[in-house]
Amino acid sequence: MHPVLFHFGPLTLHTYGVFVASAFFLAIALSLRQARREGLDQNQMLDLAFYITLSAIIGARLLFIIVEYRYFLEKPIRIFKIWEGGLVFYGGLILAVTVGIFYMKKHKMPVLKVGDIVAPSLAIAQAVGRLGCLSAGCCYGKVTSAPWGIVFTDPDSLVPLDKLGLTLHPTQLYDSFAGLILFLILYAMGRKKRFDGQVLVMYGILYPVLRFSVEIFRGDSRGALLGGMISTSQFISLIVFAVAVIFYIKLRNRSTASPRQV
Repeated sequence: MHPVLFHFGPLTLHTYGVFVASAFFLAIALSLRQARREGLDQNQMLDLAFYITLSAIIGARLLFIIVEYRYFLEKPIRIFKIWEGGLVFYGGLILAVTVGIFYMKKHKMPVLKVGDIVAPSLAIAQAVGRLGCLSAGCCYGKVTSAPWGIVFTDPDSLVPLDKLGLTLHPTQLYDSFAGLILFLILYAMGRKKRFDGQVLVMYGILYPVLRFSVEIFRGDSRGALLGGMISTSQFISLIVFAVAVIFYIKLRNRSTASPRQV
């Protein structure tokens, strides 16, 4: 749509970067607000937010590079042009969760309680961040005749030249709307949760379902498995969903056996 917000001399401000940065700031602000209500240490939460944000960006970029390695072999300098787009959410999620758990264990923070705080913020951040994808033209959809389809015309967008002018599924908006709905569900659940970890694990159950569904309409190259039957993200979605269901059952059973949760 509008990959470049404005030019000011040698400075170019990319719309994608603005939306992604806004998404992170919004997630941090909401998490800190909820953490304050829960009586958690604000300094620890702020430090945690920094490490999670940094690891999320690195992980998301690394997975994108792995999936699209041929693209970067031609011009390796593109690896560092993160402001132009090119982040795979699951890569960021995996590394951020790993780093976050390590930090919380080291500083003796309640992992499940913090996870319940972060999960809704993560969902709304996805809703905002996907608007950056729409602006940049990445994560575009397949050609469609649906009346709500969108047309990219800017040659600076990440949509291939042969797809400019064609009506495509607005998969970025699908993902954004899914993130908003997920946020509302998780926020409501957080106010009535029965055990620590319930909101976090429910995110792990619902997000893969939404992501798997939207991937069906994606038209960009993002890796394929099982003979091209599913994308890399769909494969990861299946794993995350299965693991989350197992954890949900375990946490629910533990809460039933012992009302006092740590």
